[in-house]
Amino acid sequence: MGDVVIHAAGLTKAYGELLAVAGIDFHVSQGESFGILGPNGAGKSTTMRMLGATLERTSGDLDILGRDPSREGPTIRAHLGVVPQQDNLDTELTVGENLYTYGRYFGLPRAYLRPRIDELLAFAQLEDKRDAKVDALSGGMKRRLTIARGLVNEPTILLLDEPTTGLDPQARHILWDRLFRLKESGVTLVITTHYMDEAEQLCDRLVVMDGGRIVAEGSPIELIREHSTREVVEVRFGSDRNAEVAGHLDGIGERHEVLPDRILIYTNAGEADLQAVVSRGFMPVTSLVRRASLEDVFLRLTGRSLADE
Repeated sequence: MGDVVIHAAGLTKAYGELLAVAGIDFHVSQGESFGILGPNGAGKSTTMRMLGATLERTSGDLDILGRDPSREGPTIRAHLGVVPQQDNLDTELTVGENLYTYGRYFGLPRAYLRPRIDELLAFAQLEDKRDAKVDALSGGMKRRLTIARGLVNEPTILLLDEPTTGLDPQARHILWDRLFRLKESGVTLVITTHYMDEAEQLCDRLVVMDGGRIVAEGSPIELIREHSTREVVEVRFGSDRNAEVAGHLDGIGERHEVLPDRILIYTNAGEADLQAVVSRGFMPVTSLVRRASLEDVFLRLTGRSLADE
């Protein structure tokens, strides 16, 4: 990784007595894909707004591209691309006009914008939609256009807030491919997401936030090794029986989590422990042995399943 482009120390944002972000420390290196994970209300969006130089911090230090956003916000924003959680495209304009208007907002000259828009339409796989109105686009196309718009000024850092929320699986994978290509070109990505598979795919390193604080930091594989077993057995006995059956599974696996719809058994010997459940006379309605994921880390650290979010 390259030089540090974002450095936060004791970063805090308070609204009266409410600490939305409670003294967090992290750094992001040039060319890195850095994730911020957490349940609703964890402080992710507040942190992103401070990184975007649009929200003043209450205390602590924040350095973005060698500058303090409190004093040099406009200069910093000129080097950032922002992809908000909600698409805020101009539905009255065409695809090409949206990119052109946004570029002019940045003060970029027409001679620069014409070839740049061609590049961005190719990147977003929207060349044949240049003259289409935004309302005619699918959800995935709108999301790709919003990302292309965030790239119009060739930013050093791209901030993506929940980039694939509301997209179907195919549209998500297309978007992941576009983001991989951006990363390969040297753009630094900072991503908030609810989707643990997305974080595993896209992030070199990430933090998990809860209650305004960072509760874990590392690469996806480091976090899985530290906070979970190698495998997880998922068994379902029906929502009215899961808790009852879980009380009879002592000694199987390293620990259990009882969720409303299933029991999770954390283990390093998944098939053997599934057989152990059956040998005690409990036949699950459905069963699955899988490798541990970031979702298991999230559940362990926050006490919440993504189903709760």
